[in-house]
Amino acid sequence: MQFWFPQIRRKTTMASGTPEVVGFFDEKTFSVQYVCVDTVSKRCAIIDPVLNYDEKSASTSTESADEIAAFVQSRGLTVDWILDTHPHADHLSAAIYLQGLFDAPRAIGEHVIDVQKLWKKIYNFGDDFKTDGHQWDRLFGDGDTFTVGELEARVMYSPGHTLASITYVIGDAAFVHDTLFQPDFGTARADFPGGDAATLYRSIQAILELPDETRLFTGHDYMPDGREPRWESTVGEQRERNPHLQNMDESAYTALRNKRDAELPLPALMLAALQINTRGGRLPTPENNGTAYLKIPVNAF
Repeated sequence: MQFWFPQIRRKTTMASGTPEVVGFFDEKTFSVQYVCVDTVSKRCAIIDPVLNYDEKSASTSTESADEIAAFVQSRGLTVDWILDTHPHADHLSAAIYLQGLFDAPRAIGEHVIDVQKLWKKIYNFGDDFKTDGHQWDRLFGDGDTFTVGELEARVMYSPGHTLASITYVIGDAAFVHDTLFQPDFGTARADFPGGDAATLYRSIQAILELPDETRLFTGHDYMPDGREPRWESTVGEQRERNPHLQNMDESAYTALRNKRDAELPLPALMLAALQINTRGGRLPTPENNGTAYLKIPVNAF
């Protein structure tokens, strides 16, 4: 395929020259998927779409992605990009499924190759698993620029949660995924293979250097105290209210983050998700009986 590169839903308040951002909340994984729209050109980017997975029956379905597709089609939008912020550990990616519907390029950060190398060892994948990022159409480096319709966009390398995490800044909207959560909850974990709390702290500080009015869109919401899901804040709100940012230098943050992470269980879908998401969202090749199989490392964690 060749490309030319030029549940719950809410819409943000629009301002002139800024994207319309619509979030789709996946209740099972607490994940937020986004459609970022340039209303002038009616072109958009889909960010971090979820492929539904039932671990009890090992079956996939496309309800979440179909909701996004229905929205795109109902608005008459053209999809410019399908973007991953990193290889996810808590859900499977629906990027390939949506590419089949919209014929748009898929992209991720160039350090995905480091994640591939790491998890290739964990899964003991064979030589047929290539750790060169070719599973995506575009690998973005820090500072790379692109467009969504007429909106200018750029990439910030934001490691710490994973080796490959990036932030997409599109107009006045920044898609920060597993770095900052909502101001009443805190920040993301950094204890997965390749994660590092001190590195995450530095990535968060770089995000907080964006203008105070920059809208931040997070990748998860865990609804503290039973409130409704939320996923939008601003740099200013994060500075003022996020409990993990108050009176924290790198050392204090690292200690807090490491202590908190030691108490967290691994995501239920991690061992399934990462062997698929490191392949760009592709399921394993079916065997001679027509069935694809997942490989689970026993007693590795």
